[in-house]
Amino acid sequence: MPATVVLGAQWGDEGKGKLVDRLAEGASMVARFQGGNNAGHTVVLGERVLKFHLLPSGITREDCRLVLGDGMVIDPWVLDQELQGWTAETGQEVRGHRLFISERAHIILRYHRLLDGLDTVIGTTGRGIGPTYADKINRIGVRFGDVVELLADDAALSAMAERMTASLAAGGLDEPITASSLHEDLAWVNATYASSIANTGLMLDHALSLGERIILEGAQGCLLDIDQGTYPFVTSSVTSRGNATHGAGIHPGHVDEVIGITKAYITRVGNGAMPTELEDEVGHHLGTVGHEFGTTTGRKRRCGWFDAVVMRHAQRVNGFTSLALTKLDVLGGLDTLRICVGYRLDGHDVTEMPASASALARCEPIYLDMPGFEAMTDEGWLDLARNANANGVGFAALPQAAQDYIARLEALTGVTVSSVGVGPDRDATIDRR
Repeated sequence: MPATVVLGAQWGDEGKGKLVDRLAEGASMVARFQGGNNAGHTVVLGERVLKFHLLPSGITREDCRLVLGDGMVIDPWVLDQELQGWTAETGQEVRGHRLFISERAHIILRYHRLLDGLDTVIGTTGRGIGPTYADKINRIGVRFGDVVELLADDAALSAMAERMTASLAAGGLDEPITASSLHEDLAWVNATYASSIANTGLMLDHALSLGERIILEGAQGCLLDIDQGTYPFVTSSVTSRGNATHGAGIHPGHVDEVIGITKAYITRVGNGAMPTELEDEVGHHLGTVGHEFGTTTGRKRRCGWFDAVVMRHAQRVNGFTSLALTKLDVLGGLDTLRICVGYRLDGHDVTEMPASASALARCEPIYLDMPGFEAMTDEGWLDLARNANANGVGFAALPQAAQDYIARLEALTGVTVSSVGVGPDRDATIDRR
C-alpha cells in the first residue's frame, strides 16, 4: 500500500498530532521526516492529555512502529525524557522494539542549544535546531550512525571541541566545550540508543513493498518552510511535501495522499508578519476558547481570521489531496466570521503572498464576511461528532452556517475538506461521508 503525508498548511500548531493519531490506527509505521523538538503535538485520550515533541503521534497505537527519519535533528536527552515519561505512563519500553532512529539523523548537542540561545531576532524555540541544521549543511555535524567511529577518533573530537568553543566565544559566550565532555556525551548516546539506531529508510521501503500503510508526519507548517515560508521568520528545515519522502529515505512515487491540516482560523508563534492577526475581543476569544498556547514553548499564540491567501500558497507548494479542518468549534459564538481573500499592498490589491517579509508586514487583509453559528460545550460538540460518524451523516450534522463556512473555504482554496475537528478529543472529528 502507498504512503500518506500529513502536513501543516499554516504556521504550525494546526492539530497534526490528533489526525495522525487517528490515521495510525490503520498504519504499520509513522515516520517524522524533519525538524526536532522545536515541534510539539498534543493527543487527548479521554482524561489523558499526552504531549510529544519528538515521538510520533502513532505511539498511542501499540501495533504501530515509530521512525525518527533521516531529515530530523534530534536531541537525545529530550527524547530520553519523553521515552521515560511514556514508560512511566504505560509500562512500555519502545526503543529497539517499536522506536527506531535513522542512522542519518543529526544529533543536537549542548553546544547547539547554547548557540541557539543567542538569537534575539527570529524568535526561535532555543532548542538548538537551527545551529544543528547549519552544521549539517556545513558538513561538520554528528549523525547517529557516526557515533561509534567518532568515539574512537580523539583527534576529530578535539578539533570539534575547539571549533565549538571558538564559535561560542565569537558570540560572546564563555562556555568551553572539551573533547572529554563530547566523548562522555556521545558515549551516553551510544549506550542509550544503540538498539534503536537503524537504516530506517530501508525499513520504510520494505514495509511499503509488503503492502503496509505508512504515515509521514510533518512538523511545523508550510509558512515556516525555510524556502517557501515567511523568510527569515521560519524554521530551519523544509517542512513541505517535497521533503516528506526525501527526509524519510524513500522515493516520492510511494505517496498517494497528502492531507493538509488547517485551523478554521489561523495562529502563529514567534516573530514575523501575520496579516489577519487580531488584537481585539475576537482575538481574545480565539486564544481563550482555543487554548492557544504552544505545546513546545508554552508561548501564547497569535490569533487571526482564516487567510485564504496563505492557504492558496500552501496548496501550490504541497498539492494537498484534501484538507483536515480543525478547531471549527472555537468559532462558535461569534456573530460574524471573516475570511481573508486578498491583501491591499501599497495601494494595490494582490491575491498572492509577497516573498519579502517587509512587504508582507505592510499587507492589509481584504475580508469576506459570513454569518457565525452558536457555541456549544465540549461535550456537546463531542456528542455531535460521535452521532454524525455513527449515523453516516457527515457534515450535515453541523449548523448550516458552519456548513456554509466550510463550503466557502473549499471554494477559495480549491481543495476538498475531508474531516472537521470540533474539539480536542480523538473522537471529536467528523468525517465527510
